[in-house]
Amino acid sequence: MNWFPAALLSAFFAGLTAILAKIGVEGVNSNLATAIRTVFILAFAWAIVLWQGKAGELASISNKTWLFLFLSAIATACSWIFYFYALKIGAASKVGPIDKLSLVFTVVLAALILGESLTFKVVAGTILMAAGAVLIAI
Repeated sequence: MNWFPAALLSAFFAGLTAILAKIGVEGVNSNLATAIRTVFILAFAWAIVLWQGKAGELASISNKTWLFLFLSAIATACSWIFYFYALKIGAASKVGPIDKLSLVFTVVLAALILGESLTFKVVAGTILMAAGAVLIAI
């Protein structure tokens, strides 16, 4: 599978996540719900690694990789904490699109940090994504 179907499946499951999380966070503290969800994700991810026989690769991971995976985990945790809180108090149909402004942040940060190019098409698409997310949410 190349990157496009994988990205499409990611988007589908992210959308499904919003609906399932909105139902699951009902009557539960949003941080507790995030912690519970994280335990399930941890178990599922390790089950996949073990099924693929990739656990032995742990020893070959560089310190730089460990650092950036740690920082990514902290960013993910912050994202999930605020996302679950927003879902707890807001409509999923409004929270979801605003959360997807992460696409805009990704494009900007990829240009600033990774040096990825900002073509006219990328800038125009990013502006349209931002406008669409805000239009849906208001």
